[in-house]
Amino acid sequence: MTTRGIRRKKSTLTELKIAVVGAPGVGKSALIVRFLTKRYIGEYDHQTENRYKHEAIVDGEPVLFELLDTCPKAEDEFPNAAELIQWADGLLLVYSITDRNSFNYIRRAKSDLQSDTPVQLVANKVDMVHLRQVSRDEGEILAKDFECKFSEVSAADHVDQVAEVFLELCKEVIASKRKSKQSLLERMLGSSRPYSRGKSDSNLPKES
Repeated sequence: MTTRGIRRKKSTLTELKIAVVGAPGVGKSALIVRFLTKRYIGEYDHQTENRYKHEAIVDGEPVLFELLDTCPKAEDEFPNAAELIQWADGLLLVYSITDRNSFNYIRRAKSDLQSDTPVQLVANKVDMVHLRQVSRDEGEILAKDFECKFSEVSAADHVDQVAEVFLELCKEVIASKRKSKQSLLERMLGSSRPYSRGKSDSNLPKES
């Protein structure tokens, strides 16, 4: 294959930006690294936002993910909603089933992130069910309020389920982008249609 051919193939990659949002300690980094490497690392100590790039095959097509690992310093600190919505194609909202405050954090954060951006709600640490503070029913009700999909997973134990969360959000983003393009195209075609004589024109006096 020629270098030119490689460049052309690379340029056809679908590029998606996903922001992972949640309170401190819910396992955002663990979920991202599990998706990227299939490995589990339990402890993270980063004080700033991290960005990761990852290529995956989704429905037979190559997709380049850019993942933003948001890093609030406290449970009452929220990401800059305007900047996040402008940057992200999709939002992954994460809370821990063992921490009700993290559930309330997502409830408050989502109200600041109201937009047409595709969203998924994820409850992490389902392996620690003996410490559960948030029921599955509560998660499902919140997802209905957000009109989004909901999953309970364990970054520690689940490989395929964690990957499925990211891939499902990817599919939703791609579908949303296609719908937006189609809507834009229809509006453009509608505004450029040539004038055609309507019924009222037939009532006009004919020129002799």
